[in-house]
Amino acid sequence: MSLEKILVVDDDPNICELLRLYLEKEGYTVEIVNDGMAAVETFQSIQPDLVLLDIMLPKLDGWQVCREIRRFSDKPIIMLTAKGETFDKVLGLELGADDYVVKPFEAKEVVARVKAVLRRTSNSNSEQIKEVRYDKLVINLTNYELRVDGKQIDTPPKELELIYHLASNPNRVFTRDQLLDEVWGFDYYGDSRTVDVHVKRLREKLEGVSDKWALKTVWGVGYKFETKD
Repeated sequence: MSLEKILVVDDDPNICELLRLYLEKEGYTVEIVNDGMAAVETFQSIQPDLVLLDIMLPKLDGWQVCREIRRFSDKPIIMLTAKGETFDKVLGLELGADDYVVKPFEAKEVVARVKAVLRRTSNSNSEQIKEVRYDKLVINLTNYELRVDGKQIDTPPKELELIYHLASNPNRVFTRDQLLDEVWGFDYYGDSRTVDVHVKRLREKLEGVSDKWALKTVWGVGYKFETKD
């Protein structure tokens, strides 16, 4: 099995070398770049398995880099941020980040997050085809395709993972915190606005398509994918 490649993007050489030391000790191959433009170019050339991405970068900031990478890849991205504001965390998730670590951090914690995210993604890649079907609706998580009334609808990865998770558990009510934990894969410290944003976008795609199912709000609790006999 080939070594998994990690792209570290940070303009602080000390942080880069610290992460390199710990990650290489765990058997990963590490590539380091120090600005946002180099991050996008290097990603395209080496096709890493995961990106550790700082937010405050020269040339392109981490948000822009994340947005650019998500145009052509769903490889996992862990954001490194010196800011602890909720806004930063929500924005990172909405742009498609898989996890985040707030500076200052312990290098061991970052390595643990890297392992957890890679384990999740490798498990999802090795499993059988993941698909659920309802009247006029096909959600395929293996190919990341959403078909509504026979037409393929362009859907960001996290939106598709969210509707797949709900539709795979019909009529079960999930709290926002449960969805953050089970879809985004980590405890999001109780901030649930990103779930609401993703549900709103899904509703725009799915509202009124069929009378046999619906994406429902359960007031004061969370959401469910409701089906009718």
